[in-house]
Amino acid sequence: MAEVPPGISGNLKHYISGGEEGSQWRGFSTKRHYTNAFVVQDNKVASSAYRPARGPVESNPNSERYNGFGGKVDPGETPLEAAKRELEEESGIQGPLVHAGHLLFLTEEVEWAFHIDIYKAESYTGTITESDEMKPEWFSTTSDTSAELPMIPFDRMWETDHVWLPLLISDKPFVGRADFVGEKDQSKPFKWWYGVIEEEKEL
Repeated sequence: MAEVPPGISGNLKHYISGGEEGSQWRGFSTKRHYTNAFVVQDNKVASSAYRPARGPVESNPNSERYNGFGGKVDPGETPLEAAKRELEEESGIQGPLVHAGHLLFLTEEVEWAFHIDIYKAESYTGTITESDEMKPEWFSTTSDTSAELPMIPFDRMWETDHVWLPLLISDKPFVGRADFVGEKDQSKPFKWWYGVIEEEKEL
């Protein structure tokens, strides 16, 4: 079993890891906090495609890449407060968000690490609304090809999302780290590790 990488901890059971054999985890001195939230209900998940407010879609490689609803944690906010704010700003809805896990991402472009708290809601109030920047869509969480909704477009999401998003959908708390190389919007993971959080056993 691969060792738990630096920067993450807890009562973790190795789930999956990979990358360049012999490569070292990148060092960092500080973290910046972000959130990402998904609505999951009735065998479907709400995700969203980012669309740049200015400039043609083809000018931004990040456009039409699917992700959850989220962004930076502002000064004075808790991650949960930030997740609720971002969910409402980007989709027009409110939901009882529950913490599902967290991720640590490192890139070549910055010396600090992205600490991303992941949240899940199984219900919501309001009407999901499309904006100039975000395009919410529903996707099927089942492998049934006859489902009315399209399957989750992992090929149009960030690399390694296919690892942890099924854990979120199946209510398995998780922690993971991935180190990326390359330019921001075209970066690829060269080393990654994901684990499932195990419940503490009562003595």
